[in-house]
Amino acid sequence: MDTFKKTNYHKTKTACYMGFITQAVTANFAPLLFLKFHSEYHIDLGNIALISTFFFLTQLLVDLFCAKFVDYIGYRVCIVVSELCAALGLIGLAFLPDLLPDPFIGIICSVIIYAIGSGLIEVLCSPIIEACPFENKEATMSLLHSFYCWGAVGTILISSLFFLIFGINNWKWLAVIWAIIPVVNTYNFMTCPIEHLVDSGAGMGIRNLFSQPFFWVAICLMICSGASELAMAQWASAYAESALGLSKTLGDLAGPCMFAVTMGISRMLFGKYGEQLDLMKFMSASGILCVICYLLTALSSNPVVGLVGCIACGFSVGIMWPGTISISSKAFPTGGTAMFSLLAMAGDLGGSIGPGIVGRITQNAGNNIRIGMGCGLIFPVILLFMLFLLYRENRHTPK
Repeated sequence: MDTFKKTNYHKTKTACYMGFITQAVTANFAPLLFLKFHSEYHIDLGNIALISTFFFLTQLLVDLFCAKFVDYIGYRVCIVVSELCAALGLIGLAFLPDLLPDPFIGIICSVIIYAIGSGLIEVLCSPIIEACPFENKEATMSLLHSFYCWGAVGTILISSLFFLIFGINNWKWLAVIWAIIPVVNTYNFMTCPIEHLVDSGAGMGIRNLFSQPFFWVAICLMICSGASELAMAQWASAYAESALGLSKTLGDLAGPCMFAVTMGISRMLFGKYGEQLDLMKFMSASGILCVICYLLTALSSNPVVGLVGCIACGFSVGIMWPGTISISSKAFPTGGTAMFSLLAMAGDLGGSIGPGIVGRITQNAGNNIRIGMGCGLIFPVILLFMLFLLYRENRHTPK
């Protein structure tokens, strides 16, 4: 009987891993096509930039929805809907721009649909894993989040290879092919065992969570984590192109792709050796490394050294998001879905703010991306301060 239960929960883990891969596909596929959308559908670049805005805004709204309603609807229904939305959105991306009078509206509708799926996956997979009877939850959580990184790497590499072999004009076929992953995973989530962290209505409410000083520190850390991660990840390709004179394809591979690789390595290392490592010390060391990486990209006169700083930054931010979730789960065992939703919302908020600030400052500085990265240093500095506060609060939190 025990072996059967372990096998079942292994299926739950596999479904959550594939869920994060699905999220990575939805977040990283469309940006590879921005210039194609511009040339094929004659969409101006200002509107192209709104695609990412709609994606993150939808995720933020989904985070708020989850905090209020998911416990009443049920995890299984919501996570199955997440995979169906992801699949429908990717398929819609291939067809709606040609079916609707305005191709831009077709793209935005598709993005909103799969962003709903992405947001639900982001919120629900963590508590689903947390509720399973696995040993060493911190390591398991870190390993779970590493699959987003490997999904991002796979999306960039496989898509680039597909475009190289079949041509970018066949991108619609690839969109449909990517939709196969959430279609298959819909069945996984329909048949795997799913537990709940707390009984319906028994979790801490939003007001109760925000009355805890510790939770405010965790929220601020998530905002800084998201900002530190996305500010570097989304500008890594432009940095590689401007600093090293690389092509767009090579810039994507040398910048965001390698960033995702090092971030995945960080999460896998803690996933494997988490029992032997102190989470707070690992996060603090990672925070110091993050500051160093931003300094390298902003101040180094050697573009190769600056690019190394970009890539190593992925390793430094890797543990921040899952680590904060694990610490909060221990501090608030009855936090329920509201806690995971609010933490995800904070991370998404930071992921929206960070790249925008770096981009705006870069533009105001005459397109000098080093100055933009230098101002982006504020995020890892605040992140380190939040870790210090989190450490102090954690020492006084009852075990």
